[in-house]
Amino acid sequence: MAKSVTTYEKPLPHISLPDWYAKQWEVQQNAALRSAEAFELRNSGKIVRSETMVKTLWDSYMNNTRLADRVTELSRWREVLQHLLDKLITETRFIQAEKADAEKELENLNYPLQVTAECISMRDCRRGTELTYDEADTELKRELCVIENVKKLLTDRVQAAWEKLNRLEEVRFTVQLEVEDKDETIKIDKENLSLDRTCANISYKPNALRTPKGSITYEAWLKHCQHAKTLADNELSDVYNFREAMNVMRERARNDIKAQQDVTDFSLRKRIYQTQKARNELEWQKLKIEKEMEILQKEIVRLEDALLHKVDSIKCAETRLENRTYRPGFELCRDEAELGLKDEVLQLRQTEKDLSKVLENSKGAYNNLESLLLRVDRNLDDKQHSLATDVMCLDMRATLKTGDRTRLPNETDRNIVLTHMEEEIPLES
Repeated sequence: MAKSVTTYEKPLPHISLPDWYAKQWEVQQNAALRSAEAFELRNSGKIVRSETMVKTLWDSYMNNTRLADRVTELSRWREVLQHLLDKLITETRFIQAEKADAEKELENLNYPLQVTAECISMRDCRRGTELTYDEADTELKRELCVIENVKKLLTDRVQAAWEKLNRLEEVRFTVQLEVEDKDETIKIDKENLSLDRTCANISYKPNALRTPKGSITYEAWLKHCQHAKTLADNELSDVYNFREAMNVMRERARNDIKAQQDVTDFSLRKRIYQTQKARNELEWQKLKIEKEMEILQKEIVRLEDALLHKVDSIKCAETRLENRTYRPGFELCRDEAELGLKDEVLQLRQTEKDLSKVLENSKGAYNNLESLLLRVDRNLDDKQHSLATDVMCLDMRATLKTGDRTRLPNETDRNIVLTHMEEEIPLES
């Protein structure tokens, strides 16, 4: 058979038509199977997608709720600790003020201490019998001891206040650190609470499920917060009691010093009154002694005149006796006249002795009165010096009085009151 067209076939075996139908049926079966599998996969994927979406949303919601609750809890603890921190700062200022007041009080004690010491030294300059361990001296020394004890007590309190301030500073630093940590934690948790899947600053993190080094359990954290709160509460209670005790101690010390100063001033005024009374009594005794000396001096002059009179009388009587010894012969007899003259001489000599003894005793008494007058003058001078010393002490101590404890403004009236001379020098109305 002649060929007009040349044809070409692939050098591969051709399949038959039944095989072709078989292939078509196989493809149809595979397509149906794959479609069914795809349907199942789509259906299961939708279910998984829905379930995971719900799970993701609920997990995100629950974690947001947990974060919000955590932020609330942190905020409450932060408020509690911040309140305690504010109270700690306030108490620190109060303690600092109390410490400053105590230091000022301690510094102010130097002046009354110096005044008391000067009063003791001034009263030690008294002379003679006035240099006594009297009540005023005892009270001045007791006042010195009271001020020294108060000074030591205030020094100890200032030292204790300094230690308490250091302790408060430690607790304040601890609580402030807790507040700052909680502020930072609240900031971090609020930032985490604001994050979602649409935020730009999210990314995969290496080993996100690791447990950070130094992390603690929630129970340990809660215990730590309660410990910080308890520490601050205890310290606040202790510092409040300490501050009140310090204030009470300062007031009590001030009252003790004022009370002792009043007792000392009363003792000085009492001693001034006693010295004034003794001085007035001595002045009266001095007047009596001077009057007695004046009378005794006149009596001595009379005794001397009487003694001279008796001397002349003795001379006369003895001259008479001597003259009668020259009588002649039997006229030289011991008659009544001779016996009378001899008796007169004896009497006159005895009288002369008596007068001489009385004159000697009178002169001795006058000398004793003169010595006593000198002693009284010295004693009066000592008492006047002691009186001036005690008044000067009161004048010096007047600067310690303040407020309603100040003295009379008129110095003359004050001195009259101090020396109890109202009756002798009445106060002007």
